[in-house]
This record gives sequence, structure tokens and C-alpha cells, in this order.
Amino acid sequence: MNARAKSRVGPLVAGVDGAPALHVDALLADRSTNIIVCCGSGGVGKTTTSAALALRAAEQGRKVVVLTIDPARRLAQSMGIEKLDNVPRPVPGMASDGGSLDAMMLDMKRTFDDVVESQASPEKAAQILSNPFYVALSSSFAGTQEYMAMEKLGQLHATARSTGRWDLIVVDTPPSRSALDFLDSPERLSSFLDGRFIRLLLTPAKGPARLMTAGLGLITGALTKVLGASMLRDVQTFVAALDTLFGGFRQRAQRTYQLLQARGTAFVVIAAPEPDALREAAYFVERLNEERMPLAGLVVNRASRTPRGRLSAQQALAAAERLDEVDAEARQSGKTPPSPTAGLTAGLLRLHADRSRIVARESRLRARFSMAHPDVPTAVVPALSTDVHDLDGLRLIGELLSEHT
Repeated sequence: MNARAKSRVGPLVAGVDGAPALHVDALLADRSTNIIVCCGSGGVGKTTTSAALALRAAEQGRKVVVLTIDPARRLAQSMGIEKLDNVPRPVPGMASDGGSLDAMMLDMKRTFDDVVESQASPEKAAQILSNPFYVALSSSFAGTQEYMAMEKLGQLHATARSTGRWDLIVVDTPPSRSALDFLDSPERLSSFLDGRFIRLLLTPAKGPARLMTAGLGLITGALTKVLGASMLRDVQTFVAALDTLFGGFRQRAQRTYQLLQARGTAFVVIAAPEPDALREAAYFVERLNEERMPLAGLVVNRASRTPRGRLSAQQALAAAERLDEVDAEARQSGKTPPSPTAGLTAGLLRLHADRSRIVARESRLRARFSMAHPDVPTAVVPALSTDVHDLDGLRLIGELLSEHT
């Protein structure tokens, strides 16, 4: 972890499995931190963690907006908002200490439409927005959601700086196949829009381009057979209309990328205590360091709680087997009635052994991660007995995050 990343979390103390502890409250209280990006593979609790961090920061006096890209829409339910959309909305029922909390959900098509409308004349914007190829691109093209998340982050940051409405933006990254898609998508999408074939469609038939006319005609003829003349015309019309806007796409992507590298940004990598999730987290940590992006630390969600008692898994299993033997001997002899609770006790001992083995396995996985990345501060959040569905549940998650330190 680079020096900038270490400065985000304050002094470190010993944490779990030999890792330094992630000081969540110190991170949230640091007024120089104005963007927190929660990232990780799908299904590890990014949305809940993002919301819990945002709520805790707001109730400690920060002016916060949390941006989620979660198709399950759990955030709206947990925050008591009937509907989340592309507009930041105040969260009711917050125990404010001078802070505030707004929440929103990315609408990638609406965000793409806003970009077009803000960068083009009304006539050209209407031409682009009604183009069938644009409708498909803005709704379902691979990488569009991640790119538009970057666009929306840039918009929120600009609004925060110009109006002072927020001093902290918390971003819940898209549930992508790979967490790295959030970093890679701007370059992929802009490369597509600036690709050689797309530019060929715009090449005027003059100068050296005349030499390409015959070849391009063959390509166009082949594509017409595959795609149909109508779709090819839609693509050509879309690219011609969007051409004047392309420079803005790349420039904004570069500015947002630089924003993610700035000192005011902190990345929190989210994982579950499972091999695949921690492997993805390790890959992301390495990529963030390569790109010189400030890493605050790792949050491991849904960790199994250590069972009560001092019995090891082996001792619990041995005791369960002994109870079974004693009970079987009593049944065979007929002299001593079998214990009515022996079976239940043996079952509880085996459950204790299973839980102990799971805890030990998760601890080994976290220790392996810490050995590979010894400078990454870590917080471990134990699994809850119920799902988080309201502000009290989010407060509990926030408390568990801070208790780790």
C-alpha cells in the first residue's frame, strides 16, 4: 500500500489475523476524505456496507450522498425511501448531528441521455436520442453501466464543489462479473467509440481515403448482408451524430479517473470470507496499488462468529462420540435407561464442532490474505441472524465496523 493510502486511515493497531485494523470512524471523520468507493465482487455486501458507511458518516455530522448501482433495490427499502432513482433524495428518520444523507440509484440510460443533452445542441441531441442504435447502446451495451457510474460520480463531485450540498460521496460500484470492470469500463467504451472501424464509417472520401473506398465498400456490403441495411444506416447515423461529442466522453473519463487517484478519495474493498471473494479482493488491491489509487482497507462481511465455550472442534466431536457410545451401551444392556438428552447434547456438540471448523477455515483464509498484503487494514463484520432492512440494521452494521478498532 502506498503512502497516500496509509494516510487515509490514521494510525494502525493490530487487527484480526495479524492484519492492521481499519479505522472506519477515523476515515469517516476525516474531512479531507470526500469520496469513498466500495468495490468488490458480486454478492459480498457492497450495497449494505456503502449504506452503513454513509449513514454513520451523516449521523456524525457529514453531508453525504450515497450512489448505488444495485438492481435488487435493497437500499431504498433499508433507508425508508419508497423509490430511488437518478435524483438524490433525502433519507427520512436519520438521527442527524448537523449532517444530512441523500440517496440515489443510477439510471444508466437517463445518465447517458443527460450527457448527450448537456453536450449537444437540441437538434443533434434529439437526433441521437431517437436513434435505435443509441437506444441499444445506452441500455444494454457491455460496460455502459460502469461507465455511467463514473459519469454520475463526476457529476455529483462537480455539484458538491459548486454548491456545497455534500462533503462526502459514497459509491456502491456495479455488481459486475469482475470488480475491475468499474476501472476498465471508461477506456473500453471510449475505445469502442473511437475504434478503427467506427472511425472508418466517418472517413470522408477524399485525399488518401479514396484509396480505401473500394475496400470499405466491400466491408459495408458484407455488413449489410449480416446486419441489414437499416441497422447499418442506424449505426452510421449514430456515429456521425455522436462524433462531435466523443472528445467530451474521453476527457470526462480521464478527469474522473484522476479524481479516483486523488488524495480525497478512499477505496474500501469488500469481500466475504470465501476463497473466490478474497481472491478477487486481492486482485483488486493489487490493481489499485498499480494505478496509485488510495486504498483505505478491506472489509470482510458475514464472518462466522466463534462459538461459545473452550472446546475445540476435535474435543467436541470426541465428546459427542462418547455420548453416543454411552447411550448405545445403555440401550443394549437394559440396566440403565438411556439419557433422554444424550442425543440432543451430542447434536449440539457436533454443531459446535462444525462452527469451530468454519471459523478456523475463515481465519486461515483471512490470514493468507494478510500474509500476501500485510499493509492492508482490515475490518471483519460478523454475520447477522437476519437481513438488513431498515436504518437500525444499517446502524448496527456501522457499529460493528467501528467496533473492530
